[in-house]
Amino acid sequence: MRAFWRLLTSTYRVHGYIGKEVGEKVLAKDGEVYSPCYWHQNHILCSNMLRSWFGKGFRGAFLVSASVDGEMPARIAQHWGANVIRGSSNQTGALVLRDMQEQINKGYGIVTTADGPNGPKQNFKLGTILMARIGQSPLVPLACAAERAWFLDRWDDFMIPKPFSRVVLGIGQPMLVPFDTSLDQLEGYRVKMESDINSLMEECQQLLASKVT
Repeated sequence: MRAFWRLLTSTYRVHGYIGKEVGEKVLAKDGEVYSPCYWHQNHILCSNMLRSWFGKGFRGAFLVSASVDGEMPARIAQHWGANVIRGSSNQTGALVLRDMQEQINKGYGIVTTADGPNGPKQNFKLGTILMARIGQSPLVPLACAAERAWFLDRWDDFMIPKPFSRVVLGIGQPMLVPFDTSLDQLEGYRVKMESDINSLMEECQQLLASKVT
């Protein structure tokens, strides 16, 4: 299965890259520990972009569902050289937050599909914001668009770009949640990150449309 996905993603043609300079900053090892986040729907393209980051020295830990569905993503992430935390982005339990903070303290950014594992679709989970505040790890929004794709009939409309499809990748500006942010103020940061990812996804779609017309 891993070989199949690698073969499929190798056929994609990148026709635009929004925020490339932000990606360079994330990879610059400037002392910050950045935590990428994206929608579950866009996992194939966004995780493939992260795979290239791991090849350039990015240190990250994927937050993967503790269910059976998370077994394959966990193995793939480990094959890339990433660490894996079993849990979900809608959990704020002490054990999950402890594991995430330990990874951040070791210099590993936490990678999350921030509306998973069960949605609602494109609803940014508060647990990821709380993690970012506790660990003082700036969140980095990721998004993408594909010229041609299959969409699975499930809660996230999971996207599988078709072979040789033209794609656009996007990286947004990092957002730091200050450590002294009160619990009742976290919602504002949650709404902002949700909006940032959606806006970046629209920007990717617009850029792709301009490339293919």
